[in-house]
Amino acid sequence: MSDQPAHRLSKDVASPSVIPENAYAPGGFRAQSRFSDPSAEPPPEWTAPTPPNGIPVPPVDVAPVEPPVYEPPVYAPPVYGPQVYGDPGYEDPPPYLDLSTVALLGERKRAPSEGWRRWLYYGSAKLINLGEGPKTVRRRTLTAQVQRPLRGCYRIAVLSLKGGVGKTTITATLGATLASVRGDRVIAVDANPDRGTLSQKVPLETPATVRHLLRDAEGIQAYSDVRAYTSQGPSRLEVLASESDPAVSEAFSSDDYIRTLDVLERFYSLVLTDCGTGLMHSAMAAVLSKADALVVVSSGSVDGARSASATLDWLDAHGHQEMVRNSVAVINAVRPRSGKVDMKKVVDHFNRRCRAVLQVPFDPHLEEGAEISLDSLKPETRSALLELSAVVAAGFVGARRPA
Repeated sequence: MSDQPAHRLSKDVASPSVIPENAYAPGGFRAQSRFSDPSAEPPPEWTAPTPPNGIPVPPVDVAPVEPPVYEPPVYAPPVYGPQVYGDPGYEDPPPYLDLSTVALLGERKRAPSEGWRRWLYYGSAKLINLGEGPKTVRRRTLTAQVQRPLRGCYRIAVLSLKGGVGKTTITATLGATLASVRGDRVIAVDANPDRGTLSQKVPLETPATVRHLLRDAEGIQAYSDVRAYTSQGPSRLEVLASESDPAVSEAFSSDDYIRTLDVLERFYSLVLTDCGTGLMHSAMAAVLSKADALVVVSSGSVDGARSASATLDWLDAHGHQEMVRNSVAVINAVRPRSGKVDMKKVVDHFNRRCRAVLQVPFDPHLEEGAEISLDSLKPETRSALLELSAVVAAGFVGARRPA
C-alpha cells in the first residue's frame, strides 16, 4: 500500500471527497466570499415599487414614418433624336409591334424551299417540316438588309489606283445585285476618263452619253426623259455611259459631275460611280466630296493589294480619314488562283483600315468581259455579291438626306 492519501490515488476518478491542490492557496475559492450576509440591507432597486405600466423605457428619437403619397405617372413621349426630317441624326421611331401579325398569330414556320429538306417535306405529305436550312436563312437575312428603306439618294464611289483589278466589273455586279433585290431605281455612272467600259456590261440601248445628258439637262423634267440617255440590263440596273473619245471625256470636270448628280438624284435612289484610276483627275474631287460610301477594289496579287493600300493612304493624306474608316474593301479574284499570296494577311491588313472586307471569288462568266447576267454566275459568286450589297446597305441609316 502507498503512503499517499486516498485523494491522491487516482486522478481520473472523480469523487466528492477530492479536494483540489490549490484549494488552500492564497486567492483560491476558499478565500472568496460566496455568500452575503442575510442581515445586510438589499439594494434599493430591489425594494422599489413596480410601476403600474411596467419599467419605463427611455424615449428614442425616431422620425415619424409618413405613408407614401401616390403620384400618378406622367406620360412623356419617347425622344428619338432630332424630330425634323433631314436633320443630322434623324431617326424614325420604332414601329409598334403590339398588334402585328406575328404578335397576334405567331410566326408560322416556313416550308423548305430547296434542298433535301424540301424533298422530305413533300415526300412526307407535308407532315415533316424541318424549316429552311442555314444557307437559306442566311440568304433571306442578307436580302432583308439589302432591302433596307432609303430616303433621298445614296452615292457609292468605286475606285482603285490600279487597272485590271475588276473595278468596273465590281461596279456592274454590285449595282445589278442592288437593283435586282431592291425595288427602287439604281444607276451606274461611268466617270472613267480613259474610255470606260461600263456600258459594255449591259445591253446597249442608246448611243447617248453623259455629255448628251448635260447638254439637255434643262429640258429633263421626268424619269422618262432621263431614260432616253441610259441603257438597262436584265437586273434593272441602268448605266450612263461615258464618251468613247478620251480627248472629249477628259473635259469631264467637277462641275460637270455635280450637274450630272443634280439630275440623277431626282429620279434614282442609288447612284454608283465607276471612277478612273487617276485620283488627280478633275472630276475626282467632286466624286469624293459627294460620295456617301467608298468601295476600294483590289486583286489577290501583291501589286493589287499594294495599289489598294496606296489608295487609302492618298485619301488619308488628303483629309478623307472618315471616309477611309467607313470604306469597304473588295478583294476580287480576277484569276482562278492567286498564287502563293497569303490572303489571310491581305484581309487582315484591310480589316484594320476599313469598315469591312469582302472577297469575290473567281467566276468564268465575269472573266469573259461581256454583258453580265446574274443568273450566269456561280452560286458562290452570287452569295458574295449579296453579302457585299448588305454591307454597303448597312450605311443607309446614317446617310439619309432629303431628296
